[in-house]
Amino acid sequence: MTTAILTHPDCLNHVTPAGHPERVARLEAVLTRLKAPEFDVLQRVEAPLAEEAQVLRCHPQAYLEKVKSALPASGSTALDADTHLSPGSLNAALRGVGANLKAVDMVLGGEVANAFAAVRPPGHHAETQTAMGFCLFGNVSIAAKYALDHHGLSRVAIMDFDVHHGNGTQDLLWEEERILFASTHQMPLYPGTGAAHETGAHGNVLNVPLPPMSGGRRFREEMEGQVLPALDAFKPELVLISAGFDAHFADPLAQLQWHEDDFAWATHRLCDIADAHAGGKVVSTLEGGYDLDALAASVAAHLTVLMERGA
Repeated sequence: MTTAILTHPDCLNHVTPAGHPERVARLEAVLTRLKAPEFDVLQRVEAPLAEEAQVLRCHPQAYLEKVKSALPASGSTALDADTHLSPGSLNAALRGVGANLKAVDMVLGGEVANAFAAVRPPGHHAETQTAMGFCLFGNVSIAAKYALDHHGLSRVAIMDFDVHHGNGTQDLLWEEERILFASTHQMPLYPGTGAAHETGAHGNVLNVPLPPMSGGRRFREEMEGQVLPALDAFKPELVLISAGFDAHFADPLAQLQWHEDDFAWATHRLCDIADAHAGGKVVSTLEGGYDLDALAASVAAHLTVLMERGA
């Protein structure tokens, strides 16, 4: 068995205005780092273009039409102060959804042990009818619903360790008792959601806010004290990861002060949960991370663990 990486050049055609943190260079930095010899064993897969029907697993038709109608013929347009569209943005977003669905197919079909979707724009801030926080479609939420409804699973867990709360994932899955959504995130910080008392309609949401400057030690304590026991009790048949790397100490948008070994540690622990209950099945997707060197190094650490655990 091996680890798959799924991406597509279309994801480089989502062009944001000059100075925007969620820029083409993010994915370029990741893909350049993954050209190193130690990553030659990765199974590299071209992300398919998701059908619009897949987006409708989580978003209504009216929202999809709103995004499509807002696409500019040239330049860029803003859906909100942070979230922009360029002519290539829709296809980039559909590749992001497609990468996650293909990764689920490959992992559940036994083609690979685990997989990472190296895509942009990210997805975990996209709410049911609202694009926000650089995100258009809820990539990981759509993948989770697809695993349940297309592959017939009963329980899927999502762990989001992005420094920002995955408000979109929470919104899309608030009523979905077959999915456990767990999130660690800095608080206070954008988008202002993710308090511990936000627990979902069925107790299916676990939010663990972390104070600024709390560091990797506090993160590991909360993971061991709250998140990992909850995931273990849920017994997921598939583990999905919203892998944001903006908790890194070098990241300009937040102050959790983690290092690459914190991301590696978290990846190992989530693989432990997958080994215990899901035959090791893990699908991870790129969310945030805005310092290019820190992002590339953190993705490399994350993938190194996935490769080790999937070997």
